Amino acid sequence: MTTVAGKQALGSIAARLERLPHSRWHVKVRFLIGAVTFFEAFDQLLAASALPVLMKEWNLTTGQATFAVTAASIGMLLGALAAGWMGDRIGRVRTVALGVAVTGLASLAVAFSGSIETFSLFRFVQGLGIGGVVPVAATYINEIARSDRRGRFVLLYEMIFPAGLAAATLVAVWVVPNLGWRAMFVIGTLPVLIAAALPRHVEESPRWLLARGRTEEAEAAIARIEAEVARATAAPLPAPAGVPEEVAQAGRLRDLFRGRYLRRTAVLSGLWFVAYYVNHGISTWLPSLYTKQFGLDLTTALVYTLLSNVTGLLGTFLVAMLIDRIGRRPALMAALVGGALSLGVLALAGATSGGQVAVFASCTTFFLYAINAGLYLYSPELYPTANRAKGAAFGGLWNRLGVILGPVVVGTIIGAGGSLSLVFAQLAAMALVGAVIAWFAVETKGRTLEELNR
Repeated sequence: MTTVAGKQALGSIAARLERLPHSRWHVKVRFLIGAVTFFEAFDQLLAASALPVLMKEWNLTTGQATFAVTAASIGMLLGALAAGWMGDRIGRVRTVALGVAVTGLASLAVAFSGSIETFSLFRFVQGLGIGGVVPVAATYINEIARSDRRGRFVLLYEMIFPAGLAAATLVAVWVVPNLGWRAMFVIGTLPVLIAAALPRHVEESPRWLLARGRTEEAEAAIARIEAEVARATAAPLPAPAGVPEEVAQAGRLRDLFRGRYLRRTAVLSGLWFVAYYVNHGISTWLPSLYTKQFGLDLTTALVYTLLSNVTGLLGTFLVAMLIDRIGRRPALMAALVGGALSLGVLALAGATSGGQVAVFASCTTFFLYAINAGLYLYSPELYPTANRAKGAAFGGLWNRLGVILGPVVVGTIIGAGGSLSLVFAQLAAMALVGAVIAWFAVETKGRTLEELNR
């Protein structure tokens, strides 16, 4: 139970975080946590870049290729569950560092795999790390951001994720044809260096420390942050304004399904599932579609895939600039409708050439990446500090289900001889379902985390 002194400190620490001007401290933290996210995204897409080569090298069937792709996704699903609990139990920074270490070491093991079975096993282990890191890292960034600029602050950080996806494809364009697919996974071990440095250079979230009853540590952490910001700005810090207190909660998983949080969890789960079902239903199979269905060479296929990642990066930047102005709910609805229209046009056009698919798939990722980044902002906003990582990670569980089922359904349609029009039509229908779900989302624009969870 939080004491009266603890509750007063909570308001004080929240207010002190809210009054901090943007400074080199924010840039440093966003860079270090962002580097983690960059490599997690890089590692996530490695299998898709390697898949066209693996199918030939190991004579894989469509079913085996689907299994290889989804093994990491199953790991991400379980990793999200574990990391949500750990993030609320042992801290945001320690959980992120542990997940990054697992990701990097598993990537090295994947590089030395000699069969599709060992490849899939180590991709599963790698998925445990990836699935845990991203939602907890997003939770941390939310907790240090000011409410009036939280959308832009978090989404500019989240741009690093599609940048990592684009980098994976860009590097693969040269590395896979010249050095082989194993070299890509060796590069994926670099995050281990970040895991070692992170706890020494990034303060634990003062909001989390206080919610755990560690008031003295929370006060010490916020004091160090204030001193660094004051040095960086060379000016006195503004006086803290009044911030409503957050009601103390025990942080139990079942609280996500009670009272007002039941609606929030249901809507969030649906949005996560739809966004990643559609996104990975497209992105996982694009390189193979270009080479197998349209007869393009591997380099052209990877360049077309890179185009989709670049447009996704642009979509994320646009929503970062707008979301604090127009709000979370309108932004999510507009992006889902835009994605559905792009996919619908592609389905009606018949997906008759690789160039046509590249154009409309790139239009689709423009919207889809904006949705995905928006959800990493939106999820932690909906839950109190004691349950914030679990709430964000529970959404991550549903996005992993989407990541698994999207490619499986697409692979099943292709493997059964179904048309590409059917593939894109069912993805368009799913995006429209997401737009309907977004209608019921709670708006969080401009409100502190404490106001949203009083």
